[in-house]
Amino acid sequence: MAPKSDWKEEAQERAEERKTHVSFPQLKYPSLRDEGLKDSVQWITGKALDDNAEGLWRVHDKLYDLSSFMKSHPGGEEWLELTKGTDITEAFESHHLNPTTEKILNKFYIRDAKGPRNSPFTFHEDGFYKTLKKTVFEELKNIPKDVSKTSERITDTLFMTVLATASLSCWFESYWLRTFFYIIASISLALLTVTCHNYIHRKTNWRMYLFNLSMWSYRDFRVSHVLSHHLYTNTLMDAEISSLEPFLFYNPRKDKPFHARIGFITELFLFPISFLMNFVKRFLSIFLREGFFKSHYRWHDVIGFLLPLCMWLISGSSFYYVLYTWLWINCTASLIFFLIAVNAAHHHPDAIKDGDQPRNPTPDWGEHQVEALLDRKDINNSTFAVLTMFGDHALHHMFPTIDHSILKHLHPTFIQLCEKFQANYRVSTQFKMVIGQIKETMRTEFKTIDKN
Repeated sequence: MAPKSDWKEEAQERAEERKTHVSFPQLKYPSLRDEGLKDSVQWITGKALDDNAEGLWRVHDKLYDLSSFMKSHPGGEEWLELTKGTDITEAFESHHLNPTTEKILNKFYIRDAKGPRNSPFTFHEDGFYKTLKKTVFEELKNIPKDVSKTSERITDTLFMTVLATASLSCWFESYWLRTFFYIIASISLALLTVTCHNYIHRKTNWRMYLFNLSMWSYRDFRVSHVLSHHLYTNTLMDAEISSLEPFLFYNPRKDKPFHARIGFITELFLFPISFLMNFVKRFLSIFLREGFFKSHYRWHDVIGFLLPLCMWLISGSSFYYVLYTWLWINCTASLIFFLIAVNAAHHHPDAIKDGDQPRNPTPDWGEHQVEALLDRKDINNSTFAVLTMFGDHALHHMFPTIDHSILKHLHPTFIQLCEKFQANYRVSTQFKMVIGQIKETMRTEFKTIDKN
């Protein structure tokens, strides 16, 4: 093993030359990562260039043609539409708990892939994740089916609260009452957007569309969050890290600009316009990208305008005042949402691997997920907090299609298997995660990991 100082120089060179991820040498520097608009379409296009899937769907080292199955896919056609031409191994494994799914997949086998997978992660049958997956599948049979009703009630209540308080913020003549309802509407919209993330991971359902009230697209979020961040957490393939650059850098760089080093301040200027910025980027793509409107724009892209329309119809206020109030609600909600997100679980020095090569260069996918986050013990005690602040995050990353209300019932089994496989599960507090996020934005030096 090379001296740590020499290795750090080599790691810096590799990062600058964009040859590979620092911690996972077998993971190619993602194509198109630093190009153009850095949006979901660009990310999935770059992934298709790197995945050796030959225009089909790749699972492990085999290629499948799921074209005839798309409309019959229980999870909805959109998932297969978005992932055609890519390696969906991590998505397939984490989104399908029932072992019979593999038998269905075999019906669409075409041939073995010619090139290796562009991923360091493994799914061995006797490994941590596959063992946990089999155990959880059996555990779910004993959990009452109405447990998820709690999540539905919370989501629906937040939805009605947004509509009511946003309208009341324009209806009252009193400045203080308008301000009060504006604050409640902003907080409710932010929490509703987080809560809807619980439904975006699953098959097509009406609650996932509520995410678009924020003016962000749930379809984009399915790529940037579900297919990117969830599957390749804190690697260079994590779009939720790359999309923030060059304003925020969560990976260390010696040449990190000053505004990125004080990212905890920069984000206060960036995050308020993030919802609207995502909408504008998507809208402009109609004119900047050939075929974008037909391939990617959908009816639900206009759902966000239903909120100001509702405010105008109910309050009877002038259109311009409603528009002004709605913009303030949206910007405030955007700031709250992103502050919750960046301080949730991942943006902490202990959760981001960037130092020496890991003890196992081909880690179990589940073990990597445990390493890439810190759960918050003060959040996981409340179902409402779990749903609105990305709680029970470790289990959620393992099993994204399981309702958040159910995750607490799986926690004892999860802890037991973490101890058995020596998975590095850690907990922290919300306050410590906020401090850790500040430290991570300021960090410029690579960490080193002791292999002993």
